Amino acid sequence: MALRRTKRDPEGRMTLGAHLRELRNRIVIAAVTLLVAAVPGWILYEPLIVALSAPMKNRGAELNFANLTDPFVVQLQVSLFVALIISSPVWLWQVWAFIVPGLRKNEKRVAVLFITCSVPLFLAGCWLAYLTLDQAVNVLLAFTPSVGDNIIDASFYLKFVMRFILAFGFAFLLPIVQVALNLVGVLSARAMLKGWRWAVLTVFIFAALMTPTPDPYTMLGLALPMCGLYFAACGVSWILDRIRAKRRPEWAEVADDQASAL
Repeated sequence: MALRRTKRDPEGRMTLGAHLRELRNRIVIAAVTLLVAAVPGWILYEPLIVALSAPMKNRGAELNFANLTDPFVVQLQVSLFVALIISSPVWLWQVWAFIVPGLRKNEKRVAVLFITCSVPLFLAGCWLAYLTLDQAVNVLLAFTPSVGDNIIDASFYLKFVMRFILAFGFAFLLPIVQVALNLVGVLSARAMLKGWRWAVLTVFIFAALMTPTPDPYTMLGLALPMCGLYFAACGVSWILDRIRAKRRPEWAEVADDQASAL
Protein backbone atom coordinates (compact mmCIF):
# COMPACT_ATOMS: atom_id res chain seq x y z
CA MET A 1 0.00 0.00 0.00
CA ALA A 2 1.65 3.20 -1.16
CA LEU A 3 1.85 6.27 1.01
CA ARG A 4 1.60 9.79 -0.33
CA ARG A 5 4.81 11.68 -0.94
CA THR A 6 6.09 13.32 2.22
CA LYS A 7 7.42 16.85 2.49
CA ARG A 8 11.15 17.34 2.65
CA ASP A 9 13.44 20.23 3.51
CA PRO A 10 15.64 21.98 0.88
CA GLU A 11 18.38 19.36 1.44
CA GLY A 12 15.99 16.50 0.67
CA ARG A 13 15.58 15.34 4.25
CA MET A 14 12.18 14.57 5.74
CA THR A 15 10.88 17.09 8.27
CA LEU A 16 9.88 16.04 11.80
CA GLY A 17 6.23 16.49 10.95
CA ALA A 18 6.62 14.31 7.86
CA HIS A 19 8.29 11.59 9.96
CA LEU A 20 5.43 11.63 12.47
CA ARG A 21 2.79 11.53 9.74
CA GLU A 22 4.55 8.65 8.04
CA LEU A 23 4.80 6.77 11.34
CA ARG A 24 1.08 7.31 11.95
CA ASN A 25 0.17 6.10 8.46
CA ARG A 26 2.27 2.97 8.79
CA ILE A 27 0.81 2.16 12.21
CA VAL A 28 -2.69 2.53 10.75
CA ILE A 29 -1.84 0.21 7.84
CA ALA A 30 -0.39 -2.41 10.22
CA ALA A 31 -3.40 -2.16 12.57
CA VAL A 32 -5.98 -2.50 9.77
CA THR A 33 -4.09 -5.48 8.33
CA LEU A 34 -4.00 -7.08 11.79
CA LEU A 35 -7.77 -6.73 12.16
CA VAL A 36 -8.40 -8.22 8.72
CA ALA A 37 -6.01 -11.10 9.40
CA ALA A 38 -7.88 -11.86 12.65
CA VAL A 39 -10.89 -13.07 10.66
CA PRO A 40 -9.32 -16.44 9.65
CA GLY A 41 -8.21 -16.97 13.25
CA TRP A 42 -11.77 -16.34 14.47
CA ILE A 43 -13.27 -18.71 11.89
CA LEU A 44 -10.70 -21.48 12.48
CA TYR A 45 -10.73 -21.08 16.26
CA GLU A 46 -11.83 -24.64 17.06
CA PRO A 47 -9.00 -26.52 15.26
CA LEU A 48 -6.50 -23.90 16.41
CA ILE A 49 -7.34 -24.20 20.10
CA VAL A 50 -7.19 -28.01 19.75
CA ALA A 51 -3.70 -27.80 18.20
CA LEU A 52 -2.38 -25.31 20.77
CA SER A 53 -3.75 -27.26 23.74
CA ALA A 54 -2.64 -30.69 22.43
CA PRO A 55 0.64 -30.76 24.46
CA MET A 56 -1.35 -30.23 27.63
CA LYS A 57 -4.21 -32.60 26.72
CA ASN A 58 -1.72 -35.39 25.96
CA ARG A 59 -0.68 -35.31 29.62
CA GLY A 60 -4.15 -35.42 31.12
CA ALA A 61 -4.44 -31.69 31.87
CA GLU A 62 -7.67 -29.78 31.22
CA LEU A 63 -8.40 -26.21 30.15
CA ASN A 64 -10.62 -24.34 32.59
CA PHE A 65 -12.95 -21.49 31.59
CA ALA A 66 -13.64 -20.08 35.04
CA ASN A 67 -15.58 -16.92 34.14
CA LEU A 68 -18.57 -16.32 31.90
CA THR A 69 -16.58 -14.15 29.49
CA ASP A 70 -13.53 -16.44 29.31
CA PRO A 71 -14.59 -18.38 26.17
CA PHE A 72 -15.01 -15.12 24.25
CA VAL A 73 -11.73 -13.68 25.58
CA VAL A 74 -9.77 -16.81 24.68
CA GLN A 75 -11.22 -16.90 21.17
CA LEU A 76 -10.28 -13.24 20.73
CA GLN A 77 -6.74 -13.97 21.98
CA VAL A 78 -6.30 -16.85 19.55
CA SER A 79 -7.63 -14.74 16.66
CA LEU A 80 -5.23 -11.86 17.33
CA PHE A 81 -2.34 -14.27 17.86
CA VAL A 82 -2.97 -15.89 14.47
CA ALA A 83 -3.44 -12.45 12.91
CA LEU A 84 -0.03 -11.31 14.20
CA ILE A 85 1.61 -14.26 12.43
CA ILE A 86 -0.43 -14.06 9.21
CA SER A 87 0.07 -10.30 8.85
CA SER A 88 3.81 -10.47 9.63
CA PRO A 89 4.82 -9.66 6.00
CA VAL A 90 2.85 -6.40 6.21
CA TRP A 91 3.90 -5.09 9.62
CA LEU A 92 7.52 -6.16 9.11
CA TRP A 93 7.52 -4.27 5.81
CA GLN A 94 6.04 -1.19 7.50
CA VAL A 95 8.87 -1.22 10.05
CA TRP A 96 11.49 -1.53 7.29
CA ALA A 97 9.82 1.03 5.04
CA PHE A 98 9.94 3.54 7.87
CA ILE A 99 13.72 3.01 8.13
CA VAL A 100 14.46 2.81 4.40
CA PRO A 101 14.02 6.56 3.59
CA GLY A 102 17.17 7.20 5.63
CA LEU A 103 19.26 4.89 3.43
CA ARG A 104 21.07 5.58 0.18
CA LYS A 105 19.70 4.27 -3.10
CA ASN A 106 22.09 1.31 -3.30
CA GLU A 107 21.42 0.42 0.35
CA LYS A 108 17.66 0.43 -0.25
CA ARG A 109 18.08 -2.45 -2.69
CA VAL A 110 19.80 -4.46 0.03
CA ALA A 111 17.06 -3.49 2.49
CA VAL A 112 14.39 -4.84 0.16
CA LEU A 113 16.35 -8.08 -0.07
CA PHE A 114 16.47 -8.42 3.69
CA ILE A 115 12.79 -7.73 4.24
CA THR A 116 12.19 -10.81 2.08
CA CYS A 117 14.38 -12.71 4.55
CA SER A 118 12.75 -11.38 7.72
CA VAL A 119 9.36 -12.98 7.09
CA PRO A 120 10.75 -16.55 6.64
CA LEU A 121 12.97 -16.06 9.68
CA PHE A 122 10.06 -14.91 11.84
CA LEU A 123 7.85 -17.79 10.68
CA ALA A 124 10.70 -20.28 11.16
CA GLY A 125 11.15 -19.09 14.74
CA CYS A 126 7.42 -19.49 15.42
CA TRP A 127 7.41 -22.98 13.90
CA LEU A 128 10.45 -24.05 15.95
CA ALA A 129 8.70 -22.82 19.09
CA TYR A 130 5.60 -24.84 18.25
CA LEU A 131 7.74 -27.94 17.84
CA THR A 132 9.42 -27.22 21.19
CA LEU A 133 6.14 -26.43 22.99
CA ASP A 134 5.37 -30.08 23.70
CA GLN A 135 8.67 -30.54 25.55
CA ALA A 136 8.21 -27.29 27.47
CA VAL A 137 4.72 -28.24 28.67
CA ASN A 138 5.92 -31.75 29.54
CA VAL A 139 8.71 -30.39 31.76
CA LEU A 140 6.42 -27.97 33.57
CA LEU A 141 3.63 -30.50 34.19
CA ALA A 142 6.17 -33.04 35.46
CA PHE A 143 6.40 -31.02 38.69
CA THR A 144 2.77 -31.83 39.53
CA PRO A 145 2.65 -34.16 42.58
CA SER A 146 0.79 -37.46 42.33
CA VAL A 147 -1.98 -36.18 44.61
CA GLY A 148 -2.77 -33.22 42.36
CA ASP A 149 -4.59 -32.60 39.07
CA ASN A 150 -3.84 -30.05 36.36
CA ILE A 151 -6.86 -27.85 35.67
CA ILE A 152 -5.29 -24.83 33.97
CA ASP A 153 -6.92 -21.47 33.32
CA ALA A 154 -7.45 -21.23 29.54
CA SER A 155 -6.55 -17.54 29.30
CA PHE A 156 -3.34 -18.04 31.28
CA TYR A 157 -2.33 -21.03 29.17
CA LEU A 158 -2.91 -19.15 25.90
CA LYS A 159 -0.82 -16.22 27.15
CA PHE A 160 1.97 -18.66 27.99
CA VAL A 161 1.80 -20.25 24.52
CA MET A 162 1.70 -16.91 22.68
CA ARG A 163 4.62 -15.52 24.66
CA PHE A 164 6.59 -18.70 24.03
CA ILE A 165 5.99 -18.78 20.26
CA LEU A 166 6.39 -15.05 19.64
CA ALA A 167 9.62 -14.98 21.67
CA PHE A 168 11.14 -17.47 19.23
CA GLY A 169 9.77 -15.56 16.24
CA PHE A 170 11.15 -12.18 17.33
CA ALA A 171 14.44 -13.74 18.42
CA PHE A 172 14.98 -14.99 14.88
CA LEU A 173 14.80 -11.38 13.66
CA LEU A 174 18.10 -10.62 15.42
CA PRO A 175 20.20 -10.82 12.21
CA ILE A 176 17.80 -8.43 10.44
CA VAL A 177 18.31 -5.86 13.21
CA GLN A 178 22.08 -6.32 13.01
CA VAL A 179 22.18 -5.79 9.25
CA ALA A 180 19.86 -2.78 9.56
CA LEU A 181 22.24 -1.17 12.07
CA ASN A 182 25.11 -1.93 9.72
CA LEU A 183 23.30 -0.36 6.77
CA VAL A 184 22.72 2.91 8.61
CA GLY A 185 26.36 2.96 9.76
CA VAL A 186 25.72 2.41 13.47
CA LEU A 187 27.37 -1.02 13.84
CA SER A 188 30.24 -2.42 11.79
CA ALA A 189 31.06 -6.08 11.27
CA ARG A 190 34.36 -5.56 13.09
CA ALA A 191 32.48 -4.28 16.17
CA MET A 192 30.07 -7.23 16.04
CA LEU A 193 32.88 -9.78 15.89
CA LYS A 194 34.88 -7.97 18.56
CA GLY A 195 31.97 -8.23 21.00
CA TRP A 196 30.91 -11.78 20.13
CA ARG A 197 31.49 -13.08 23.67
CA TRP A 198 29.12 -10.52 25.17
CA ALA A 199 26.66 -11.17 22.35
CA VAL A 200 26.61 -14.92 23.00
CA LEU A 201 26.22 -14.33 26.75
CA THR A 202 23.32 -11.93 26.08
CA VAL A 203 21.68 -14.47 23.76
CA PHE A 204 21.80 -17.19 26.41
CA ILE A 205 20.43 -14.84 29.09
CA PHE A 206 17.63 -13.80 26.72
CA ALA A 207 16.87 -17.45 25.91
CA ALA A 208 16.78 -18.34 29.61
CA LEU A 209 14.35 -15.51 30.36
CA MET A 210 12.06 -16.11 27.39
CA THR A 211 11.78 -19.89 27.76
CA PRO A 212 9.74 -20.44 30.95
CA THR A 213 11.00 -23.97 31.54
CA PRO A 214 13.79 -25.09 33.88
CA ASP A 215 15.24 -27.64 31.45
CA PRO A 216 18.33 -26.69 29.40
CA TYR A 217 17.05 -28.23 26.16
CA THR A 218 14.38 -25.61 25.49
CA MET A 219 16.85 -22.81 26.23
CA LEU A 220 19.44 -24.36 23.90
CA GLY A 221 16.75 -24.79 21.24
CA LEU A 222 16.42 -21.01 21.15
CA ALA A 223 19.97 -19.91 22.01
CA LEU A 224 21.92 -22.02 19.50
CA PRO A 225 19.96 -20.91 16.39
CA MET A 226 20.20 -17.30 17.60
CA CYS A 227 24.00 -17.60 17.92
CA GLY A 228 24.20 -19.07 14.42
CA LEU A 229 22.07 -16.24 13.02
CA TYR A 230 24.22 -13.68 14.87
CA PHE A 231 27.41 -14.88 13.16
CA ALA A 232 25.60 -15.16 9.82
CA ALA A 233 24.62 -11.49 10.15
CA CYS A 234 28.24 -10.67 11.00
CA GLY A 235 29.28 -12.31 7.72
CA VAL A 236 26.73 -10.35 5.69
CA SER A 237 27.72 -7.11 7.42
CA TRP A 238 31.39 -7.84 6.68
CA ILE A 239 30.55 -8.17 2.97
CA LEU A 240 28.61 -4.89 3.05
CA ASP A 241 31.51 -3.14 4.81
CA ARG A 242 33.90 -4.41 2.12
CA ILE A 243 31.64 -3.12 -0.64
CA ARG A 244 31.39 0.31 0.98
CA ALA A 245 35.16 0.41 1.54
CA LYS A 246 35.84 -0.23 -2.17
CA ARG A 247 33.48 2.56 -3.18
CA ARG A 248 34.96 5.04 -0.71
CA PRO A 249 37.39 7.50 -2.39
CA GLU A 250 41.01 7.44 -1.27
CA TRP A 251 40.94 11.04 -0.07
CA ALA A 252 38.23 10.11 2.47
CA GLU A 253 40.83 8.17 4.47
CA VAL A 254 43.17 11.17 4.79
CA ALA A 255 43.35 12.76 8.25
CA ASP A 256 41.96 16.27 8.74
CA ASP A 257 45.42 17.75 9.33
CA GLN A 258 47.04 16.02 6.33
CA ALA A 259 47.09 17.22 2.72
CA SER A 260 45.55 14.84 0.20
CA ALA A 261 46.93 13.99 -3.24
CA LEU A 262 44.24 16.18 -4.79
